[in-house]
Amino acid sequence: MAQANMKEHLTVPQMEQWLWDAACAIRGGTDAPKFKDFILPLVFYKRLSDVFDDEFQEQREIWGEEEAYKVVEEDHSDALKSGRAPLVRFYIPSHCTWRHLRNHAADGTLGQFVTDCMREVARLNAPLDGVLNVVDYAATQAGHRILDDHRLEALIEVLSRHAIGLDETSPDVLGHAYEYLLRKFAEGQGQSAGEFFTPMEVGHMMGLILDPKPQSTIYDPTMGSAGLLIKAVDAYKEKHGSKGLPRLNGQELNPTTWAMAMMNAILHGYEGQRFLTGDTFRNPRHSTAGGGLMQFDRVIANPMWNQKGYPEEFFENDSYQRFKLGYPPSSSADWAWAQHMVASLNDTGIAAMVIDTGAASRGSGGDSNNKEKTVRAAFIEKDLIEAVILLPENLFYNTTAAGLVMVFRRGKPETRRNQVLVINASTLFVKGRPKNIFTDEGVSAVAEVYHAWEEREKFSRILSSEEICGNDYNLSPSAYIQVGDKATHRDLADILVDLGEARLARENADRELESILNKLGLGGLHAAE
Repeated sequence: MAQANMKEHLTVPQMEQWLWDAACAIRGGTDAPKFKDFILPLVFYKRLSDVFDDEFQEQREIWGEEEAYKVVEEDHSDALKSGRAPLVRFYIPSHCTWRHLRNHAADGTLGQFVTDCMREVARLNAPLDGVLNVVDYAATQAGHRILDDHRLEALIEVLSRHAIGLDETSPDVLGHAYEYLLRKFAEGQGQSAGEFFTPMEVGHMMGLILDPKPQSTIYDPTMGSAGLLIKAVDAYKEKHGSKGLPRLNGQELNPTTWAMAMMNAILHGYEGQRFLTGDTFRNPRHSTAGGGLMQFDRVIANPMWNQKGYPEEFFENDSYQRFKLGYPPSSSADWAWAQHMVASLNDTGIAAMVIDTGAASRGSGGDSNNKEKTVRAAFIEKDLIEAVILLPENLFYNTTAAGLVMVFRRGKPETRRNQVLVINASTLFVKGRPKNIFTDEGVSAVAEVYHAWEEREKFSRILSSEEICGNDYNLSPSAYIQVGDKATHRDLADILVDLGEARLARENADRELESILNKLGLGGLHAAE
């Protein structure tokens, strides 16, 4: 077996290609996304094992191999009891290191061995409980292994090509490569991928808009794989570096996706996050001792669009008093999510939310009883909406439709009060397969205009609350900003002349057809038809 290059420093593109090669080793690029739940934990485990080897080396040099394991194991146990930092971040028993996984024979027991190792490491490291021990590598379906030993062996072998410990790989590089895998799997899974993956470019734009401050708190009530939270921290690091990193909070309904979020955060080097499981609407777990909602400096989310299943009684009986601005229809919870996010903001907080385009305009222009319009009107009257950004179409994996990003803010600056900035970024994309890609220039332009609070021709406008009210609370940027050339309208008299000529031409054609039918002895048939 080829030995990993222990001093190699992989670039992001190199690491992306390597991890995708590993995924394809299972069966091929087309089928790789089917095995996402097997591949991602194994990448994560490789990182844990390699980092342990790096941290263990220092103890090995002091105590020797056998004694060093005793020292590290005892230290780890004592550290858990006392709450102090241990010598190694995550303890890997000697028989569970990556070397042992790689050298185990593919004799029908490899899958069970990998599963047992992951479960033991999760048992010994409390933060990994529910993260590593959720996948059974020996699982069967209809009497056959889902991932047989030979394919598992091939995956382990490709992952063994490179070391990804502390000396070879920074958390940022590995984390970005891990996100690349998530994106590739999303491309292969189509609609279902929208439940856990938001395009990275959209997340980057939202992070730049939120502009987190040192030690600030960020919350995502529908965090999926934690991509939006991580993009918000990435935006922070671009401006402030790695000191005073924001603290991450999130809740996810699906336990498997929650485990993916934990892996993603740890691989990025963001430990100490507070990620919880459960239905955020029915059981918001980020709550205070007094029974209220916790409030944060920043909130970021991409909830399921037009989510159904919440009747009016649910909103009426909400013990957290989140829906004071009105009850949305049972056909779409978009404005319920908006209210949850605003209720989760502190007095100076800012939130960015991806939302269906229809939520900005449904009911405007005639339906005085539309529930969504009623909530929109209340948001405008309370001056809680700061910006509405129209995105390009075909960015998201669960729809080809364009989406919106709405920015909510408590305590707007004086210069922005009773105003809403609308931005039409619908043309700022490049064609991709299977999805379009929001350009870096587009991301930067949106962030610049938002922070400068300025108007740009065919791109952004600042609307007063009065203008929005006069337009029946329509918040769609396309209603105020035309990005294409203005349509030209012909004179009505010219149109009437053309219609008259067309009518005469049709009458002449009918007469000619009738004459031909008469000669053929079929007169009257055309008229009957």
